[in-house]
Amino acid sequence: MHLRTILFASTLAASVIGSYAQQKQSSGTSYLLNQTIDMSQDFTDLANTYFFADSLTAFDAETGKGEVKWVRRQLMPRQAFNANTYLHQPLKSLDFPDTAYPQDPVLGFQIDPINANTIRLRVYTSKVVKDNPDEVMLVGEPSVNRQAWKAQKTANGYLLKSAKGAIEIQQHPFRIVLKDSQGKLLTQTRCWSDNDSTQVKVAPFSFIKRGSDNTRSINPVFSLQPGEKIFGCGESFTPLNKVGQKVNLFVTDPQGPETPDQYKPIPFFFSSRGYGMFMHTSAPVTCDFGRTYIGAQKLFMADETMDLFIMLGEPKDIISEYTALVGRPEMPPLWSFGTWMSRITYFSEAEGREVAKKLRDNKIPSDVIHFDTGWFGVDWQCDYEFAKDRFKDPEKMLKDLEKQGFHTCLWQLPYFTPGNRYFNELIDNDLYVHNQQGSSPYEDAVLDFTNPATVKWYQEKLAGLLKQGVGAIKVDFGEGAPLNGIYHNGRGGLYEHNLYPLRYNKAVSEITKTVTGNRIIWARSAWAGSQRYPLHWGGDAATTNTGMLGTMRSMLSIGLSGFSFWSHDIGGFVTSSPENLFGRWLPFGFLTSHSRIHGAPPTEPWLYPEKFMKLYRSAAEMKYKLMPYVYAQAKDCSERGLPMMRALFLEYPNDPGAWLIEDEYLFGKDLLVAPLLEDTNSRNVYLPGGKKWIDYQTGKTYSSGWNRIEAGPLPIIVLVADGAAIPHVPVAQHTGAIKWDKLDWKHYKADAKTTEGLLCLPTDNKLEKKVFK
Repeated sequence: MHLRTILFASTLAASVIGSYAQQKQSSGTSYLLNQTIDMSQDFTDLANTYFFADSLTAFDAETGKGEVKWVRRQLMPRQAFNANTYLHQPLKSLDFPDTAYPQDPVLGFQIDPINANTIRLRVYTSKVVKDNPDEVMLVGEPSVNRQAWKAQKTANGYLLKSAKGAIEIQQHPFRIVLKDSQGKLLTQTRCWSDNDSTQVKVAPFSFIKRGSDNTRSINPVFSLQPGEKIFGCGESFTPLNKVGQKVNLFVTDPQGPETPDQYKPIPFFFSSRGYGMFMHTSAPVTCDFGRTYIGAQKLFMADETMDLFIMLGEPKDIISEYTALVGRPEMPPLWSFGTWMSRITYFSEAEGREVAKKLRDNKIPSDVIHFDTGWFGVDWQCDYEFAKDRFKDPEKMLKDLEKQGFHTCLWQLPYFTPGNRYFNELIDNDLYVHNQQGSSPYEDAVLDFTNPATVKWYQEKLAGLLKQGVGAIKVDFGEGAPLNGIYHNGRGGLYEHNLYPLRYNKAVSEITKTVTGNRIIWARSAWAGSQRYPLHWGGDAATTNTGMLGTMRSMLSIGLSGFSFWSHDIGGFVTSSPENLFGRWLPFGFLTSHSRIHGAPPTEPWLYPEKFMKLYRSAAEMKYKLMPYVYAQAKDCSERGLPMMRALFLEYPNDPGAWLIEDEYLFGKDLLVAPLLEDTNSRNVYLPGGKKWIDYQTGKTYSSGWNRIEAGPLPIIVLVADGAAIPHVPVAQHTGAIKWDKLDWKHYKADAKTTEGLLCLPTDNKLEKKVFK
């Protein structure tokens, strides 16, 4: 690693952190370690120089290369009638020698068509343009297809047009205009002329050069139209429609799904107007979707380059295009769709065996037993070895559990305290993230997954467990990678902090695949690309109705951000779950792709009254009966990049009401689920698509639109779309015991003359569509 690289990486991260800390301190609050960063604050700093996109100076339609003139300005205070604000004013450069540094620099951009739906736009703020040799977000360098978009000269620039839409590059003022195939304006970059003459409300497309160290960051600003809705940006817990919100894309530990921060921020979003954007960066981003000005979406990037993939189409098309770029998940193993039984924590072989026995004795269908933070010698201190005094023969235990139809999952984390037996080994062998001095930024040693030697060391430790018979590894934490760290690949924490979960997910997934043949993990943190490594869960939910709501929002939001599979802690995590809440949460949890009961004890049904255990059993049995439907829908999602749990508008984009619903979801294509978020036995349910829906529990038929519906025997409302055929099997105690030869199709018809459904048998994993007349 070059000293020059180390110093630059450290300085850039320190500049961003310092700028943010200064803003926080001015309001009386110090910046706390790995607190989320609001990049918009850097763009109101009087010490910075501002450059605004002014005019197109050159463009070659054959290569897609062009140049833009950027006009220099400064931010100055303005007073009017005892109200102070800031305005950008023309700035005469005082740089010396003036012959070396232009007043208004001319810098490059590149536009590359990928296919008829997708085009890539890169805008540079430096003459130094370098590819990243350590790319991990994309599944490969996207191929350029210039034939997909035809370019032509216009009176004020250039027009690139495909069968799906058009992009216009206007010369002066410089503007990027996005239109659909009918010529309708979708969005465009904002210019100075979009503001009125008396007061500048929105600074347009710009970049800054920091006075502290001359580092640069870019801020594309696009229009936001009346009635427009924005979705995506990761596993967000706030309302699904992000218009009116400021979203910080910075991996952090939000301490549960009830705050604006995220375990899994994803730099991708799409609009109800028919376009989506993937910001191909790992640096922090703050998206202001009409929060500070209702007509603008401002993308404040820490990155000095804007690398934007723009996608056109319906929501499903956009998500499919996005996942084609960053990858889709391999189909998880059948057993992973069964019940995962856990608590924090089982401490011994005896406890594990006892839980397995009681699950079978009480006929609770289950496939996985998870040992959380206490399976090694000291709780929370992972050393990759079962505690010898509490696990007499762990390998035999694993084999015995497997014979009973159980797979096993083990917790671990990538941080090593000074008291951990491996701490000195990691330090001595340089396997940790460094600081500028070459030491550790934290008291802990944090595994450096950019170092091949670290990955090899780590995977060898996990392989030892997997070879003993462990089925999956819990990939906990990963949100705390040092932002001011220096990584083995020469990059700083500004660009590696958000990538840390992806590298972490990848390392565990690949060794699991190598040893077991299955690509399955249980991860909390993520970034763009992590969806290739299923699966992820929603973090530490509060055991409250609010925790349940936040969990549901996060489920839908991560699905709208390109993740097919997802789970959560059924009943909440933080404290023991109240019986009423737990009872309403159970059927919701079993109607997600992956179902884990986990959290503060008790979580086991036999520790509750008999009535509750019957409810628990019935909820689990419902999913196991539906396993052919679950498996087929999962296969379809893995092939197309769609979410198993999806917002209503994904299937019904032409239904305006479907875009407004965030407390219902579709489980696969044909089941609509409306959980009870309060202590009640009925609720209002919106049924989309102008069709009839049949209650899965009671058989009653309902028309589209709003209906007041009572729950059935299970405290949840589940409806089936008219014309759906849903495959079922008899209840089995684990997925390995399912009698697939007893598969039975149930047909749901009101007005429909035929029914149809998907089928995928685990024997051949081939997806087929079945139509019944």
